[in-house]
Amino acid sequence: MSSGSILADEHFPLLGSRPVLVPSRAVGLIRSAVVFSLLMVLKYLSRIFYRPQMTFIGPTPKDPWGNLRLVAFLNHTSLFEPVFLSGVPNRFAWRLAAHGVIPAAEKTTGRPLVGLIFKFVAHHVVAVSRERDHTWFEVLNKIDPRSMVIIAPEGRMKRESGLDVNGNPMTVRGGIADILLAVESGRMLLAYSGGLHHVQIPGQKRVGIFKTVRMRIENVEIADYIAEQMAKGGADNFKRAVREDLERRRDAYSPTDPMSDSPMRERLDKTA
Repeated sequence: MSSGSILADEHFPLLGSRPVLVPSRAVGLIRSAVVFSLLMVLKYLSRIFYRPQMTFIGPTPKDPWGNLRLVAFLNHTSLFEPVFLSGVPNRFAWRLAAHGVIPAAEKTTGRPLVGLIFKFVAHHVVAVSRERDHTWFEVLNKIDPRSMVIIAPEGRMKRESGLDVNGNPMTVRGGIADILLAVESGRMLLAYSGGLHHVQIPGQKRVGIFKTVRMRIENVEIADYIAEQMAKGGADNFKRAVREDLERRRDAYSPTDPMSDSPMRERLDKTA
Protein backbone atom coordinates (compact mmCIF):
# COMPACT_ATOMS: atom_id res chain seq x y z
CA MET A 1 0.00 0.00 0.00
CA SER A 2 1.58 3.27 -1.13
CA SER A 3 -0.27 5.59 1.25
CA GLY A 4 0.86 3.98 4.45
CA SER A 5 1.90 0.93 6.40
CA ILE A 6 -0.38 -1.43 8.29
CA LEU A 7 0.76 -2.10 11.82
CA ALA A 8 -1.39 -4.82 13.29
CA ASP A 9 -0.30 -7.75 15.44
CA GLU A 10 0.10 -8.44 19.12
CA HIS A 11 2.13 -5.21 19.47
CA PHE A 12 -0.39 -2.90 17.82
CA PRO A 13 -4.12 -2.52 18.58
CA LEU A 14 -6.96 -2.99 16.16
CA LEU A 15 -9.77 -0.46 15.80
CA GLY A 16 -12.72 -2.83 15.73
CA SER A 17 -11.96 -5.23 12.92
CA ARG A 18 -9.78 -2.73 11.07
CA PRO A 19 -5.99 -2.40 11.57
CA VAL A 20 -4.39 0.91 12.48
CA LEU A 21 -3.06 2.64 9.38
CA VAL A 22 0.14 4.57 9.97
CA PRO A 23 1.30 6.82 7.06
CA SER A 24 4.66 5.87 5.56
CA ARG A 25 5.99 9.36 6.30
CA ALA A 26 5.13 8.91 9.96
CA VAL A 27 6.90 5.55 10.06
CA GLY A 28 9.98 7.17 8.50
CA LEU A 29 9.95 10.00 11.03
CA ILE A 30 9.61 7.54 13.91
CA ARG A 31 12.60 5.55 12.67
CA SER A 32 14.61 8.75 12.18
CA ALA A 33 13.84 9.81 15.75
CA VAL A 34 14.81 6.40 17.14
CA VAL A 35 18.06 6.34 15.14
CA PHE A 36 18.93 9.91 16.14
CA SER A 37 18.33 9.08 19.81
CA LEU A 38 20.67 6.09 19.58
CA LEU A 39 23.32 8.17 17.82
CA MET A 40 23.13 10.80 20.57
CA VAL A 41 23.54 8.11 23.24
CA LEU A 42 26.57 6.72 21.40
CA LYS A 43 28.00 10.21 20.92
CA TYR A 44 27.85 11.29 24.54
CA LEU A 45 28.89 7.90 25.92
CA SER A 46 31.91 8.06 23.61
CA ARG A 47 32.77 11.52 24.94
CA ILE A 48 32.96 10.09 28.44
CA PHE A 49 35.48 7.39 27.53
CA TYR A 50 37.36 8.81 24.51
CA ARG A 51 38.95 12.11 23.46
CA PRO A 52 38.35 12.94 19.78
CA GLN A 53 41.00 14.82 17.79
CA MET A 54 39.54 15.64 14.38
CA THR A 55 41.50 17.86 12.01
CA PHE A 56 40.45 19.22 8.60
CA ILE A 57 43.07 19.11 5.86
CA GLY A 58 43.22 20.62 2.39
CA PRO A 59 40.79 23.27 1.10
CA THR A 60 37.96 23.39 3.62
CA PRO A 61 34.60 25.08 2.87
CA LYS A 62 33.03 27.48 5.32
CA ASP A 63 30.60 24.77 6.37
CA PRO A 64 32.56 21.49 6.11
CA TRP A 65 29.57 19.46 7.35
CA GLY A 66 27.09 20.83 4.80
CA ASN A 67 25.96 19.37 1.47
CA LEU A 68 27.56 16.00 2.20
CA ARG A 69 26.40 13.19 -0.08
CA LEU A 70 29.12 10.64 0.65
CA VAL A 71 31.35 9.90 3.63
CA ALA A 72 34.21 7.47 2.97
CA PHE A 73 35.79 6.06 6.11
CA LEU A 74 39.37 4.95 5.38
CA ASN A 75 41.76 2.83 7.48
CA HIS A 76 38.98 0.62 8.85
CA THR A 77 40.38 -1.15 11.93
CA SER A 78 37.57 -1.90 14.38
CA LEU A 79 33.81 -2.14 14.90
CA PHE A 80 34.26 0.51 17.59
CA GLU A 81 34.44 3.26 14.97
CA PRO A 82 31.10 4.77 16.12
CA VAL A 83 33.25 6.38 18.87
CA PHE A 84 34.11 9.01 16.24
CA LEU A 85 30.53 10.28 16.64
CA SER A 86 31.95 12.08 19.67
CA GLY A 87 33.53 14.63 17.31
CA VAL A 88 30.71 15.34 14.85
CA PRO A 89 27.97 18.01 15.16
CA ASN A 90 24.44 16.95 16.05
CA ARG A 91 23.10 18.03 12.67
CA PHE A 92 25.41 15.50 10.99
CA ALA A 93 23.90 12.81 13.24
CA TRP A 94 20.39 13.97 12.32
CA ARG A 95 21.25 13.84 8.61
CA LEU A 96 22.46 10.28 9.15
CA ALA A 97 19.27 9.39 11.00
CA ALA A 98 16.95 10.97 8.43
CA HIS A 99 18.77 10.32 5.14
CA GLY A 100 21.74 8.05 5.85
CA VAL A 101 22.44 4.96 3.76
CA ILE A 102 25.01 2.49 5.10
CA PRO A 103 26.06 -0.79 3.45
CA ALA A 104 27.08 -3.14 6.28
CA ALA A 105 28.58 -6.61 6.01
CA GLU A 106 26.12 -9.44 6.61
CA LYS A 107 28.60 -10.85 9.12
CA THR A 108 28.39 -7.62 11.13
CA THR A 109 24.63 -7.17 11.05
CA GLY A 110 24.22 -10.83 12.00
CA ARG A 111 26.06 -10.46 15.32
CA PRO A 112 23.77 -10.72 18.38
CA LEU A 113 24.35 -7.29 20.01
CA VAL A 114 26.64 -5.38 17.66
CA GLY A 115 24.46 -6.33 14.72
CA LEU A 116 21.36 -4.94 16.41
CA ILE A 117 23.12 -1.64 17.12
CA PHE A 118 24.43 -1.36 13.56
CA LYS A 119 20.91 -1.81 12.18
CA PHE A 120 19.98 1.48 13.86
CA VAL A 121 22.92 3.75 13.03
CA ALA A 122 21.32 5.18 9.86
CA HIS A 123 17.94 5.54 8.21
CA HIS A 124 18.79 2.74 5.78
CA VAL A 125 21.24 0.03 6.83
CA VAL A 126 21.57 -2.59 4.10
CA ALA A 127 23.23 -5.93 4.81
CA VAL A 128 25.53 -6.75 1.90
CA SER A 129 27.47 -9.84 0.90
CA ARG A 130 31.01 -9.74 -0.43
CA GLU A 131 29.72 -10.20 -3.97
CA ARG A 132 28.32 -7.74 -6.48
CA ASP A 133 24.84 -9.20 -6.19
CA HIS A 134 21.28 -8.11 -5.37
CA THR A 135 22.36 -6.87 -1.92
CA TRP A 136 24.70 -4.30 -3.48
CA PHE A 137 22.07 -3.13 -5.96
CA GLU A 138 19.69 -2.69 -3.04
CA VAL A 139 22.16 -0.17 -1.59
CA LEU A 140 22.26 1.74 -4.88
CA ASN A 141 18.45 1.69 -5.05
CA LYS A 142 18.23 3.36 -1.62
CA ILE A 143 20.16 6.42 -2.82
CA ASP A 144 17.95 9.42 -3.58
CA PRO A 145 18.71 13.15 -4.06
CA ARG A 146 18.80 13.75 -0.28
CA SER A 147 20.78 10.66 0.73
CA MET A 148 24.10 10.71 2.54
CA VAL A 149 25.97 7.44 2.05
CA ILE A 150 28.49 6.23 4.64
CA ILE A 151 30.91 3.55 3.47
CA ALA A 152 34.16 1.90 4.51
CA PRO A 153 35.67 1.44 1.01
CA GLU A 154 38.15 -1.24 2.12
CA GLY A 155 35.23 -3.51 2.91
CA ARG A 156 36.89 -5.31 5.82
CA MET A 157 38.88 -4.53 8.97
CA LYS A 158 42.64 -4.28 9.28
CA ARG A 159 43.94 -6.80 11.81
CA GLU A 160 46.76 -6.40 14.30
CA SER A 161 49.20 -7.63 11.64
CA GLY A 162 48.36 -4.64 9.42
CA LEU A 163 46.71 -7.01 6.92
CA ASP A 164 43.15 -8.26 6.57
CA VAL A 165 41.86 -11.48 8.16
CA ASN A 166 43.16 -13.51 5.20
CA GLY A 167 46.63 -11.98 5.33
CA ASN A 168 46.11 -9.71 2.34
CA PRO A 169 46.96 -5.99 2.04
CA MET A 170 44.20 -3.51 2.89
CA THR A 171 43.18 -2.48 -0.60
CA VAL A 172 40.17 -0.32 -1.45
CA ARG A 173 37.36 -2.10 -3.26
CA GLY A 174 35.47 -0.78 -6.25
CA GLY A 175 32.02 -0.32 -4.74
CA ILE A 176 32.66 3.32 -3.86
CA ALA A 177 33.03 4.09 -7.57
CA ASP A 178 29.44 2.92 -8.11
CA ILE A 179 28.25 5.22 -5.33
CA LEU A 180 30.14 8.21 -6.70
CA LEU A 181 28.41 7.77 -10.05
CA ALA A 182 25.05 7.33 -8.32
CA VAL A 183 25.23 10.56 -6.29
CA GLU A 184 27.02 12.57 -9.03
CA SER A 185 27.35 15.87 -7.17
CA GLY A 186 27.61 17.46 -3.75
CA ARG A 187 30.54 16.88 -1.43
CA MET A 188 32.42 13.81 -0.33
CA LEU A 189 33.97 13.74 3.11
CA LEU A 190 37.08 11.58 3.26
CA ALA A 191 37.60 10.49 6.87
CA TYR A 192 41.13 9.18 7.53
CA SER A 193 41.14 7.21 10.78
CA GLY A 194 44.23 7.04 12.93
CA GLY A 195 43.24 3.47 13.76
CA LEU A 196 41.52 2.02 16.81
CA HIS A 197 43.65 -0.98 17.73
CA HIS A 198 44.52 0.83 20.95
CA VAL A 199 40.79 0.76 21.71
CA GLN A 200 39.85 -2.69 20.43
CA ILE A 201 41.58 -5.21 18.19
CA PRO A 202 39.31 -7.36 16.00
CA GLY A 203 38.95 -10.81 17.50
CA GLN A 204 39.94 -9.72 20.99
CA LYS A 205 37.59 -8.96 23.89
CA ARG A 206 39.74 -6.40 25.70
CA VAL A 207 38.57 -2.79 25.27
CA GLY A 208 40.75 0.22 26.05
CA ILE A 209 39.06 3.26 27.55
CA PHE A 210 40.11 6.88 28.20
CA LYS A 211 42.03 6.93 24.93
CA THR A 212 42.48 9.58 22.25
CA VAL A 213 40.92 8.76 18.87
CA ARG A 214 42.29 10.62 15.87
CA MET A 215 40.95 11.46 12.45
CA ARG A 216 41.83 13.75 9.58
CA ILE A 217 39.02 14.97 7.36
CA GLU A 218 39.13 16.17 3.76
CA ASN A 219 36.28 17.73 1.76
CA VAL A 220 36.14 16.90 -1.96
CA GLU A 221 33.66 18.07 -4.60
CA ILE A 222 32.20 14.89 -6.08
CA ALA A 223 31.68 16.18 -9.63
CA ASP A 224 35.28 17.42 -9.78
CA TYR A 225 36.57 14.17 -8.30
CA ILE A 226 34.69 12.06 -10.84
CA ALA A 227 36.06 14.17 -13.70
CA GLU A 228 39.59 13.90 -12.31
CA GLN A 229 39.46 10.12 -12.05
CA MET A 230 37.75 9.73 -15.43
CA ALA A 231 40.58 11.73 -17.01
CA LYS A 232 43.05 9.05 -15.92
CA GLY A 233 41.68 6.40 -18.25
CA GLY A 234 38.03 6.91 -19.04
CA ALA A 235 35.02 4.94 -17.84
CA ASP A 236 36.70 1.56 -18.33
CA ASN A 237 39.42 2.40 -15.79
CA PHE A 238 37.33 4.56 -13.46
CA LYS A 239 37.08 2.03 -10.64
CA ARG A 240 40.77 1.30 -10.72
CA ALA A 241 41.61 5.01 -10.69
CA VAL A 242 39.34 5.58 -7.68
CA ARG A 243 40.80 2.62 -5.78
CA GLU A 244 44.39 3.71 -6.37
CA ASP A 245 43.67 7.34 -5.51
CA LEU A 246 41.92 6.53 -2.23
CA GLU A 247 44.69 4.13 -1.20
CA ARG A 248 47.25 6.86 -1.90
CA ARG A 249 45.30 9.43 0.09
CA ARG A 250 44.75 7.02 3.00
CA ASP A 251 48.44 6.16 3.24
CA ALA A 252 49.44 9.81 3.03
CA TYR A 253 46.86 11.42 5.30
CA SER A 254 45.90 8.92 8.01
CA PRO A 255 47.17 10.33 11.33
CA THR A 256 50.69 9.22 12.16
CA ASP A 257 50.74 9.83 15.90
CA PRO A 258 52.57 7.03 17.78
CA MET A 259 49.25 6.01 19.41
CA SER A 260 47.68 5.43 16.00
CA ASP A 261 48.20 2.47 13.70
CA SER A 262 47.89 4.09 10.31
CA PRO A 263 49.51 2.54 7.22
CA MET A 264 51.88 5.52 6.90
CA ARG A 265 53.06 5.01 10.47
CA GLU A 266 53.88 1.38 9.72
CA ARG A 267 56.04 2.42 6.77
CA LEU A 268 57.79 5.13 8.79
CA ASP A 269 58.55 2.60 11.53
CA LYS A 270 60.10 0.22 9.02
CA THR A 271 62.36 2.92 7.56
CA ALA A 272 63.37 4.44 10.90
